[in-house]
Amino acid sequence: QVQVVESGGGLVPPGGSLRLSCAVSGALHLSGIGWFRQAPGKEGEAISCSSRLDDTTYYADSVKGRFTISLDDTKNTVYLQMNGLKPEDTATYYCAIGRYDPDYGDPPLCSYDKTYWGQGTQVTVSS
Repeated sequence: QVQVVESGGGLVPPGGSLRLSCAVSGALHLSGIGWFRQAPGKEGEAISCSSRLDDTTYYADSVKGRFTISLDDTKNTVYLQMNGLKPEDTATYYCAIGRYDPDYGDPPLCSYDKTYWGQGTQVTVSS
């Protein structure tokens, strides 16, 4: 049984930093893992994803240069280091894991045939 558990959200002033963590279990066979966010009144957004097979990563333009995705050596914990946070980064952040096809989806690294989601963690950027 696949389990996905996020942690690390909170309230931070503009320009601040947060690090989100996501621990997965029962997912040895799943090749992709990523972070997504959903803000009220907006569409969900894939913000950063990583392959668990190699060093391939994806970043949305909205976070490129500010956010960094990384995995621990076991590939069972994924982190999202968020620097230079802006009010528009306020959202519920979700970790998800699944199997991706490099020739399918937009972006492929964030497109899974079956997606397992965490419960979400709130990030609020406000002074």
